[in-house]
Amino acid sequence: MSECSHDCSSCSSNCSERKEITFEAPNQLSKVKHIIGVMSGKGGVGKSMVTSMLAVLMQRRGHKTAILDADITGPSIPKAFGVTGRVEGNDVGMIPPQSTTGIDVMSVNFFLESEDRPVIWRGPVIAGVVKQFWTDVIWNDEEYMFVDCPPGTGDVPLTVFQSIPLDGIIIVSSPQELVSMIVSKAAHMAQMMNIPVLGIVENMSYVKCPDCGKELKVFGDSHIEEVAEKFGYDLLARVPLDSKISALCDKGMIELMENDYLDAAADAIERKLDGKENPLNKASK
Repeated sequence: MSECSHDCSSCSSNCSERKEITFEAPNQLSKVKHIIGVMSGKGGVGKSMVTSMLAVLMQRRGHKTAILDADITGPSIPKAFGVTGRVEGNDVGMIPPQSTTGIDVMSVNFFLESEDRPVIWRGPVIAGVVKQFWTDVIWNDEEYMFVDCPPGTGDVPLTVFQSIPLDGIIIVSSPQELVSMIVSKAAHMAQMMNIPVLGIVENMSYVKCPDCGKELKVFGDSHIEEVAEKFGYDLLARVPLDSKISALCDKGMIELMENDYLDAAADAIERKLDGKENPLNKASK
């Protein structure tokens, strides 16, 4: 008997576990047009930073934008945007706090006594919180929602894939030799869950010399083109190591960023998702 891949869409067996994914129903007052997961095969590649920068760009382009921070044990989105305070709500649902430019944000940090308190919860509890951020929060007229997934391919990313009707995912990687393995893990998970990959963003690609402007490859030669070609994905952007971005995140002022690193990625998102049906129509009733 062959090992089950959990990809029912490509399996001809009629086993007892065979079933279509039934997404969690959103809050009755929510309205979200496009939902994009941002994930990585491992931690430490700057996934949350890429999520934040993409959200800032889409908001600047006139799209109502939101971020669902599903990285429950390592939430960094509120810090990057300088959003603090408690979540307001009523019997109908919770209202996500807004950033300075109006980006709706929901994160577990808003429910902690202080942002440096660790979240020491087991997997089922963490998965339940992620679901609640989708079902119990009123996401009001969002054109683009970015879901900042935790790193890896474990229980919580799986919960995101099975609970929230993603339009697609963006894989964030880095130039190290391990990139092929890292991207492969995320790519295979997306294939198994039948979720399209919108493209790859390589972070920490290089650092630009402040004197001569030469691009220095801190981690050696990149192999991202070969990896992208291997899987048939678009290489959306190469983001350098930039101390200005890090400083803005530390100060909670990422919305003041001035660069064009992810402009092409934002163009691709608009182009690929333009005209698609509202993913909320796929949610369970």
